[in-house]
Amino acid sequence: MREISGITRRGLLGAGVGAAAAMGLAACSTSDQDKTGRPGPEKPGRGGDATGGPGTATPTGRPVRLIGDGSTADTGKQPRQPDAPVPLEPGQTPPQFVVFSWDGAGEVGNGLFPRFLELARNHDAAMTFFLSGIYLLPESKKNLYRPPNNRVGASDIGYLSDDHIKDTLKYVRQAWLDGHEIGTHFNGHFCGGSGSVGNWTPAQWQSEIDQAVKFVTEWKTNSGWTEIDPLPFDYSKELVGGRTPCLLGQDNLLPTAKRLGWRYDASSPGGLQTWPVKRQGIWDLPLQGVPFPGHSFEVLSMDYNMLANQSKNTTKGMPSRYPGWRKQATEAYLAGFTRAYETNRAPFFVGNHFEQWNGGIYMDAVEESLKGMAGKKDVRLVSFRQFVDWLDVQDPKILTKLRGLGVGQKPAGGWNAFLKAA
Repeated sequence: MREISGITRRGLLGAGVGAAAAMGLAACSTSDQDKTGRPGPEKPGRGGDATGGPGTATPTGRPVRLIGDGSTADTGKQPRQPDAPVPLEPGQTPPQFVVFSWDGAGEVGNGLFPRFLELARNHDAAMTFFLSGIYLLPESKKNLYRPPNNRVGASDIGYLSDDHIKDTLKYVRQAWLDGHEIGTHFNGHFCGGSGSVGNWTPAQWQSEIDQAVKFVTEWKTNSGWTEIDPLPFDYSKELVGGRTPCLLGQDNLLPTAKRLGWRYDASSPGGLQTWPVKRQGIWDLPLQGVPFPGHSFEVLSMDYNMLANQSKNTTKGMPSRYPGWRKQATEAYLAGFTRAYETNRAPFFVGNHFEQWNGGIYMDAVEESLKGMAGKKDVRLVSFRQFVDWLDVQDPKILTKLRGLGVGQKPAGGWNAFLKAA
């Protein structure tokens, strides 16, 4: 369940799993209108976490159109979306975009999925949930999964219990109704040996994606739970990006992502806090290096990287050190945010997992840092898809000008003068 960071103590360079571990840096995966332009909550049907059957009202007031076996449904326009993005005007200060994302996005009984849905709701935030397809596949049906270069049914992350699959369905449904994005974290999370995703070909990535989509769109057939409400979105339209396991394999994923019409990929390790570029026509939105309090090196903006530098990759370090580690992780996130917010306004990306490592301190750090960012002038807490919506309507000359600002670099003469000259 390892991911790698491309960040070293000497700079922001690519590293293999062994090199990253040796340097103590890794990332992991298991598993009413306001000034931000986000509409207020809408009341979903049937208790707020489900849609109705055919012909019933949906959160958007439209009838449900079941898709395939009824595992998913077209319920119309997604609720709680921001106003349509507009181009920056000459001299206008760019917004400070922040994206909190979650790898795996499975609910395993620790209450973290609903905890962060509530946090987002309380702070008018949208997030991206990278759902692992096998989290909707009962273990009794694991032989339906045929991972590239691995045995049938194999997975380096565990299959969920039936009850936890049902909980995951509930909260994925609620997440979409709350305005969040559902992306993909693919399936089996293979990070080592010959079966690693880092060795997969574009065709093998296609197979993995096809299977991930199939598990999400045919969970009723695979489980037999016909009485449970469908997921309220058309996944063929919803899925426009993902993050690979271990941040590996992006080069061979991108041709497939482009062919599928994906709009972004969030798999790059060791990115700088600068404005993004496209690779092969896909927006490249990497996890980023942020200042690590008390050290001269930077740490990747993900919970496991904090852990790797604090408890040496064990998820159960010394409890007496938890308060200090919690504070350090919180300050690292806030330092990365502040550096961008006060200088080049580069978007800030944070990766997370629903985990309780080191007593749950990283979940506390994410919550406290989000609270420290929310509500500030120009700050928009958005999903990856909402961010690329904004990018895609900007003047290319403006984006080129923004990319010219380095990490922590302020615009010469202030934003008005800087962007008027674009």
